[in-house]
Amino acid sequence: MDKKEVAKRIYQTAHITGEFKLRSGQISNEYFDKYLVEADPTLLAEIAKQMAPLIPEGTQVIAGLDLGGVPMVTALSLQSGTPAAFVRKKAKEYGTCKLAEGADVKGQQVCVIEDVVTTGGAIIDSVKELRARGAVVDTVLCVILRDEKARQILAQENLTLIPAFTMEYIKAQV
Repeated sequence: MDKKEVAKRIYQTAHITGEFKLRSGQISNEYFDKYLVEADPTLLAEIAKQMAPLIPEGTQVIAGLDLGGVPMVTALSLQSGTPAAFVRKKAKEYGTCKLAEGADVKGQQVCVIEDVVTTGGAIIDSVKELRARGAVVDTVLCVILRDEKARQILAQENLTLIPAFTMEYIKAQV
């Protein structure tokens, strides 16, 4: 599939209408149910093919954020051969007490992987925790950029946001 076909398939698979409260607190009359996309192995693999070339050169670990970023980072790791880490919302309080499972992030150049970005709030929280654990993080790669304002918000935290698709692009393919 080319990029336009993937975008169209994302829309057909995940776009639903109604009234939805987003993590940011915003209310939207449309929603992209990312889990419907991530549960479709063919579509997930095609998205990973689109995203793999966007991984910045020098990236040593790609880190998927809980929960939506985990299937995406797994598919992207398989596609790119880049080791993956799975980042919890908070470090577990038992066993290894880790925030990031899988590949070690300490001292590594890490690219954060997220599914849908509206404001970037969850990303900022996770990046602060990753940096506190020694990760070098300056780039976030997402499947869908919902709101362009997220770029400026993340830039204030010295993060570059690279979307595979924007909401506008996806809608334009339908």
